[in-house]
Amino acid sequence: MNKTIHRAQTRGHANHGWLDTYHTFSFAGYYDPRRIHFGALRVLNDDTVAPGEGFGTHPHDNMEIVSIALEGALRHGDSMGNMQELRPGEIQVMSAGTGITHSEMNASDTEPVKFLQIWVLTDAENHTPRYNQIRLAPAKRNELRTIVAPEGRGGENTGWLHQDAWFSTLDLDKGHDVEYRMHTPGNGAYVFVIEGLAEVDGEVLGRRDGMGVWDTDGFGIRASADAQVLVIEVPMR
Repeated sequence: MNKTIHRAQTRGHANHGWLDTYHTFSFAGYYDPRRIHFGALRVLNDDTVAPGEGFGTHPHDNMEIVSIALEGALRHGDSMGNMQELRPGEIQVMSAGTGITHSEMNASDTEPVKFLQIWVLTDAENHTPRYNQIRLAPAKRNELRTIVAPEGRGGENTGWLHQDAWFSTLDLDKGHDVEYRMHTPGNGAYVFVIEGLAEVDGEVLGRRDGMGVWDTDGFGIRASADAQVLVIEVPMR
């Protein structure tokens, strides 16, 4: 097994007043040549948007984009006519494809919104743009829950991407462990601790720490304290 560890405090950070953002990988004004991507995982941003503020209309193309709501409500609008609010327990999945414009605004004038913005490289250029918002199935403690899968391979309450990528969440009680098995030989997995303490291959990961593992068929995740974990499996080449 090969691994790389990104501690929370080593991430890129910018506070624009309306946006407080942390970048696991190079993004915007943060650049580290050692941290451009992990396989097909290109962006993992940890964003907090102030009340009444947000990302105005801007373009994307040829990228798969997943947003996971952590707190508050995020109002999405796009050039395909979609207008929805994203809340905890939901995710949005967007294929930018040949090109799309969209905005992401805090739906509240009094409370911040917190969400993870994740970009995955597409399997081919110029797909037809697509947007979906998914209400996730209830999580079961100490069990992996698939929330994103490749097209045609996910079940109900699961988003899909134009890529051999799998997103899973895990709410793990202290002292419990779960074995993660790669869906596709040769894929790698990026483990991101949203809250708590989790141990992967002998490495203890704290809140907002990340660890990428590859050249393995699977690995264990053990909770050193109650933990909420996101696992993103992607092709490495």
